[in-house]
Amino acid sequence: MVPVLGRYAGLLTVGLLGLVVFGPLAVFLPLWSALTLGALASGVASLALTRIATLKARCEKLSGEVDLLSRRLLKVETAAANAAVQPPPETAEAALLAQIEELTVEFGLLSGIVRDLTTVVSTQDAEIADLKARPEIRPENPPAPAPAASPEPAPPRPRVTAAPPAAHRAPPDAPPMAETPPSAPTTPARSIPPRPFPPQPARDPGSEAEIIRAFEGEGLEIHLQPVVTLPQRKVVAYEALARLRIGGTPVPVEPETFLPVLERYGRTTELDRRMLQRAAIVVRHLARRGSETTLTYGLSPLSLFEPGLLCELARTAADDPTLAGGLVLALPQASWRGLDAGQRSLLAALRDRIGFSLDRPDDLRFDAAELAALGIGQVKVPADMLLRSGSGRGGLSDIAVEDTAPALARAGIRLVAMDVADEADVPDLIDLDVPFAQGAAFATPRPVRAEVLSAPPTETPTPPTEPEPERRPFRSVLRRAV
Repeated sequence: MVPVLGRYAGLLTVGLLGLVVFGPLAVFLPLWSALTLGALASGVASLALTRIATLKARCEKLSGEVDLLSRRLLKVETAAANAAVQPPPETAEAALLAQIEELTVEFGLLSGIVRDLTTVVSTQDAEIADLKARPEIRPENPPAPAPAASPEPAPPRPRVTAAPPAAHRAPPDAPPMAETPPSAPTTPARSIPPRPFPPQPARDPGSEAEIIRAFEGEGLEIHLQPVVTLPQRKVVAYEALARLRIGGTPVPVEPETFLPVLERYGRTTELDRRMLQRAAIVVRHLARRGSETTLTYGLSPLSLFEPGLLCELARTAADDPTLAGGLVLALPQASWRGLDAGQRSLLAALRDRIGFSLDRPDDLRFDAAELAALGIGQVKVPADMLLRSGSGRGGLSDIAVEDTAPALARAGIRLVAMDVADEADVPDLIDLDVPFAQGAAFATPRPVRAEVLSAPPTETPTPPTEPEPERRPFRSVLRRAV
C-alpha cells in the first residue's frame, strides 16, 4: 500500500482539499459549486488525454526500438548461419586473390596479343608502302616459272635426346663435356636475339622445312659456355645456349639462323620449354656433384606472353628444391622495361625460387635500385659495349663506364662481360673492375653429353647410420691393457 499511496499522494491530497473546500460551498452556493466541479472535471480530462498521448508516443518509440533490436538480432543469426556454411576467411581470401591473379594474367596476355598485332600490322603497312613505291620492272623475255617444290611432310616427333658440354679450363665440378670436332670455328657465342624478327616472306621453303624437321627431330642441342672470374679465371657459372644441327652437318647452327624461322611458325615457346627441361637436368647434375655453379638461360621475349610456360616452371621449381639458386632466367633489357602487370605477377612468383638476369642490353642506362627491386641479380653486357662504348653507341650511361660495375655491386648485382673474343681485351676489362667475363677467349661453347641428359633422376641418398658400439667382455679389456 505504501508504494501505491506514495505514487498517488498528490491526487489524494487534491481530492481531500476539494472535498474540504467545495463541500461547504455546495451547501451554500450550489450553482457555483457545480460550475467549479465541471471546470475541474474538464481540466482533469484534458490532463488525462495529454498523459495518454505521451504514453502512446512512448509506446510507439519503444515498439520501434524493439523492432530494430529484433532486426539486428535476425541479422546476427543470419550471419552466424552463413559463417557456419561458408569457408573460413583465410580460404575465401586466398580464393579471391587467386581469381584476381588469374584475371591479371589474362589481361596481360590480351595486352601482349594486341601489342604484337599492332606491330605486325604496322610492319605489313610499311612493306606494302615500300612495294608501292618501287617502280615496276618488266623484263622483255620473262623466264618460265619453275614449279615450286612441295616440302616433304615432317616426320613424327621422336623423343629428343641431344648431345651436350665440357668447358675449357673447367673446374672439377664442371659438367661433362663432349669433344667438338677440330673443324669447328672458335667464334664468340651469341645469345638469342633481343627481339623477335618481324614476319617476313619465306625465301627458301626447302631450307625452312629442313630447319623445322631438325627442330622436331633430334637436331636441337644444348651447349654450355662457362662464366669465369677476373683475373683468376675460375668458373663460377654456365650459360645454356641453343644450337640446331641441320641435316647431319658437323657444326650446328646458331640461333640467328633458325630462330627467325621458329618465330614465324610460332615455335619459340616450344624451344624455350625444351631448353628449360634440359637446363633443369644439367642443374640437377651439378647439384648431385656438389657444385655451386649456376646455369643461365636466355628466355625468348615471346615466352612472356605465354603464362602457361612460367606457371609450369614455377610448379617445377616448387617441386624440385635443387633448382632454387641453380637456374637463372635471362631476359632482354627491352623486355624488362616493357613488363606489364600480368608479366610482373608471373615473374614475382618465380623470384624466390629462380634467379633473374638482364642480357641483350640496348644501352648502359642501368638503374641499380630498380633492377634489384625486380629481383635481377646479374647483368650481362657485351664487351664491345663496355670497351668501345663511344663508337656507334648512342645509349651511353649517365655515369662513367668504369663506375658501372661498382654501382651494380652496391645493389647486389654482378656485372658479366659477354662475347670476349680477344685476349687483349681481358686487361682492359680488369681495369674497368669487371668481376666476371664470358667468351671464346676463355672457352667456346661445348655440347652436353647425351648420357647426362638421358640419365634418370636419382633419389637423394640417405645418410649412413652410425654403427652401434661393439660390446666387449671385461676380461678382453684387461688383456688389451696388459
